[in-house]
Amino acid sequence: MKATPLSNCERRFLLRAIEERKRLDGRQCYDYRNVRISFGVDYGCCIVELGKTRVLAQVSCELVAPKANRPTEGILFFNLELSPMAAPGFEPGRQTELLVRVNRIIERCLRNSKCIDTESLCVVAGEKVWQIRLDLHLLNHEGNIIDAASIAGIVALCHFRRPDVSVQGEEVTVYTPEERDPVPLSIHHMPICVSFAFFQQGTYLLVDPSEREERVMDGVLVIAMNKHQEICTIQSSGGIMLVKDQVLRCSKITAVKVAEMTELIQKALENDQKARKEGGKFGFAESIPNQKITAFKMESAAVDTNNVEEQAEEIITKADPPSEVFTKAILHTPGTAQIGEGIENAWGDLEESEREEVVEEEDESEAAAFEDQKMETEETSTVEETKNEVIQLSDSEEEEVVILEPQEPPKRTRTQTSSKQENTSKKTFNKRRRKKRAAY
Repeated sequence: MKATPLSNCERRFLLRAIEERKRLDGRQCYDYRNVRISFGVDYGCCIVELGKTRVLAQVSCELVAPKANRPTEGILFFNLELSPMAAPGFEPGRQTELLVRVNRIIERCLRNSKCIDTESLCVVAGEKVWQIRLDLHLLNHEGNIIDAASIAGIVALCHFRRPDVSVQGEEVTVYTPEERDPVPLSIHHMPICVSFAFFQQGTYLLVDPSEREERVMDGVLVIAMNKHQEICTIQSSGGIMLVKDQVLRCSKITAVKVAEMTELIQKALENDQKARKEGGKFGFAESIPNQKITAFKMESAAVDTNNVEEQAEEIITKADPPSEVFTKAILHTPGTAQIGEGIENAWGDLEESEREEVVEEEDESEAAAFEDQKMETEETSTVEETKNEVIQLSDSEEEEVVILEPQEPPKRTRTQTSSKQENTSKKTFNKRRRKKRAAY
């Protein structure tokens, strides 16, 4: 992720605020942002909002062949995507360091903790098992992606229902939701990640860091724990050296936060299940508050129409009486008038400017007509000159006179040769004739 770096002034401001135990959003050092969970129409789809950080989780299943080394266990697959829709710094289709680190933490939190009973996903040992796929999409990045993704992942897995199956010999039958009710996953516990940001080599500690606080922190400690205070995974990054007392203090804070989060998740699941059983409205569209502009409908408000006439009379009596001074018309130019106080009318000035424009247009049209007439006279004079001109072409034996006319083809006239030339031509012809006779 190539985020825009903070300036030195912003960095000093954030560090100074952390030293004074103050945060930009008004929280205390150990406070979590508000968590909101909303479910989709289908099972296994939910959106978790941690402050302004939003993560969409979707769970799907498929019958596949099991792994050779574990023929009686199902397969779990986790995938997290960071798209440019969440933040401009994310590049699509690229495995960044942040993406790899978050994916590994989510896998260790949900898979290595054995929170899901994979043996219950086996249909036929060695032949067919359920493959559970969890896709996490970051919709908006405002800090602490790990906690939001872990909450969304465990909520989607708890909310998911797989189709019911039956096995008769070698034949496996998968039932639709209309034929048989879907079956929930067997989940032993709910591991949830809690992130701690450290500043000035562990001197100051913040829970649930925001995006700006993550830019100036020295390191982060992530602890995954369930409500039974069992640590599922722990990871420290950033190159900071933590002492035992700091880790123990973070683990105690994690136990409190995880207990609160687990209770919130269970209440959200119960409310959604109750709404589905009673046939109420559920889904993303129904989870939007009616007071927001994005809502499909607003709550109808009752309007009291009783004693409307009396209220109107009271308003009229309380209003100020109209003024008795009548305004007079003010005449500026002929054909215009103004009533009351205000800016003077400029219609007369506009008429004068329009007249000037008309006069200028007439002058321009006369000049253009004069130029056109001048061009026509020049063209006619050139045509007449070409008619009167006589072009003489010289030839090696005789002279020719050519007269060019515009409509008729040019006539070529041969000039009469002189008498001397005729005599010389006759003599030469006679000599050639005598020579031919003498040769015969």
